[in-house]
Amino acid sequence: MDLDNTLINRNGAVSDWVTDFGAARGLSAEAVQALSTALRERATPDTFEFLRNTLGLVEPAVELWHGYVAGLAARVVCVPATLSRLDGLRAAGWSVGVLTNGAADVQRAKLTATGILDRVDAVCISEEIGARKPEAEAFRVAVARFGGELPGNVWMVGDNPVTDIAGANAAGLRTIWISAGSSWSFPGQAPDHIAETAVDAADFLLGLPETSR
Repeated sequence: MDLDNTLINRNGAVSDWVTDFGAARGLSAEAVQALSTALRERATPDTFEFLRNTLGLVEPAVELWHGYVAGLAARVVCVPATLSRLDGLRAAGWSVGVLTNGAADVQRAKLTATGILDRVDAVCISEEIGARKPEAEAFRVAVARFGGELPGNVWMVGDNPVTDIAGANAAGLRTIWISAGSSWSFPGQAPDHIAETAVDAADFLLGLPETSR
């Protein structure tokens, strides 16, 4: 399963952090917007070097980064129903893992803070494995963590049509797109199943025959 905006609401946590950070430092509306834009897709320590120079922040970039990692981990939430479905999938015989793009320290901080880390069998983070979704190598490494090979009886669950769905389809996985209420309107191969939330995706998987696990 993907992490950001699949198992957790990254966008909401980032928005909350940006609002609090801007208010604490008296940043202008324009500066807050620039901060939000820079962090919208993903962030690394280099992002905060850029922001420090652009916004005239006084703290060293590494200090800003560590504050962001801690602040995001404090604000991100995995709803209880999602956590219970992770437990349910494993109890039903599924191997469950997280495959996520991003910097290792912030992704692991979110996994730990939300309790997801204790409820999955493996974690693959792009910075740690040297490959990013939608690269086939990212999916190959993730499946290998379970002792498997591609193609195999593997599902990818994620919200991003390109990195999660198209990438996994090309690598030979079956896919579930987390729609968050939207309709599939992207060119190319469609997902095997569409679910509104990670809970709905897990319920679909739990309804499959045991031979699919």
